[in-house]
Amino acid sequence: MTREDDVPGLPPDAAAAAVNQVEGYLLVQAEWDTARREGEEFARRMPWLTTGQHEEVARHYAEQRMLVTRQTLRRIAARADELRGEYQARYDLLRERVMRLAALAVCAAVLWSACLTTWAWWYAGG
Repeated sequence: MTREDDVPGLPPDAAAAAVNQVEGYLLVQAEWDTARREGEEFARRMPWLTTGQHEEVARHYAEQRMLVTRQTLRRIAARADELRGEYQARYDLLRERVMRLAALAVCAAVLWSACLTTWAWWYAGG
């Protein structure tokens, strides 16, 4: 049984990892393109720069922008991990409470059934 989105010859986890890697690469390349374009726009605002200075300012701007982007993504990833841990702890606690409540409900139902059976037996003259 295969799904439509499965990649033939690859386990689903490997296919997902490959897709994530390609997606990450494409996102980084798009970010570099944006950083270079913004660097060019920034350097164009300084018409007194020589060609070499213009290229250096644009390159430094793009590198700095990518550094800030990397730092931001790392902070976001760290926060996502923190939230995942918090939500997992909340889920585990909620699951434990639901399981306890279900066990209590089963015990109450068994006890109620036993009481009704005993009462019926007693009432019938047992």
